[in-house]
Amino acid sequence: MKPAPFRVQDGTIRIYRILDVADGIDLARAEALAVLPKSRVRLASPRSAIEIAHPPLRLGLGPREIFVAGELRRAEVQASLFDYGVASFLFEVPVTPGTSLDELVPLAEALLERPTPELDEMARAMAGELTTSLAPAITRPHMWDGMETYTVFFVRAFDRRVTGAELVDGAPIDRLLLGETDPVPLASGERADVLKHRFAYLETDLAVVDWNSAFVHEPSGSTDVPDLLELATAQLLELRYYDAFLDRELAAIRGEVDRAGQGGLFTRRYNRLLRRTTALLIDMSEMTDRVENAVKIVGDFYLARLFQAALRRFRLPAWQASVLRKHKMLAEVNRVLSDGGDTRRAELLEITIIALIAWEIIWAFWRP
Repeated sequence: MKPAPFRVQDGTIRIYRILDVADGIDLARAEALAVLPKSRVRLASPRSAIEIAHPPLRLGLGPREIFVAGELRRAEVQASLFDYGVASFLFEVPVTPGTSLDELVPLAEALLERPTPELDEMARAMAGELTTSLAPAITRPHMWDGMETYTVFFVRAFDRRVTGAELVDGAPIDRLLLGETDPVPLASGERADVLKHRFAYLETDLAVVDWNSAFVHEPSGSTDVPDLLELATAQLLELRYYDAFLDRELAAIRGEVDRAGQGGLFTRRYNRLLRRTTALLIDMSEMTDRVENAVKIVGDFYLARLFQAALRRFRLPAWQASVLRKHKMLAEVNRVLSDGGDTRRAELLEITIIALIAWEIIWAFWRP
């Protein structure tokens, strides 16, 4: 006998579009300037073992009509601003009561496997509006082409009491998180890979975290898990941004070094390059410190373990290593430029001394 489908009684689809919009945001000043409904992101659980150094500023943007899976849907929209210059836009679409998880899979495919240009452009437009209205609180605004997307299927209640174990065994969570509509079942290895990143505190709740989506069943209604996944995704975006930024800067510096080397002994390009690389090193050090200290783990409770696992699933350690490697390359370039400047100054001093000695000799012979 085929098991009864898992029908959502109370749930939403949380669609995130996360952008890097500035070098930094003064959250206190932005909060004072904002006229929209506002709050700071706080975890509800007192036992989360997680400290957020600078809680993001959350702004309510109200309801919007968004185009998803070929039709207009009504969504509640909010923005979360992070002090390191990231803006996250959440489009929360309600699930019609009685909808089964199987019936959500085609929508998951539209969100996860197909382009969503209308939604992406709406997020970029709202980012531009926010940075303009909060301009005094924004440090060096910009709009990077990169974007992080994430989707959370958030269920507060099904049509009956279910446990996390029942959902893992009988619900199509694997196909939902992959947006896989093919009627052929997933290979056992692929299914196992998706479901191995699952977490539960009580027997009735469940969180399954994949690299681009998550399923969360939280009967208490707490949004701590989606909020933590948003924090992790924002950190990922920031590391991606600075990785691309360092690529561009290192390429430009290599060109400048080549041109400076052709400028002869008295060129000032080395001094300009040295100042540029020193400023970049300071900026990178500040950025790394802000991102690494944005969230601190102070224990081994459930939410802390989930957050750390999400960071690994999102491959943050690999991106951190890439940024650190390029940061070291920049430091080495700075050292070489500094040594080159010292060498050139020493050469200039030697030439000056030789010229003075030669002048003394010539003056001694020519003096009447």
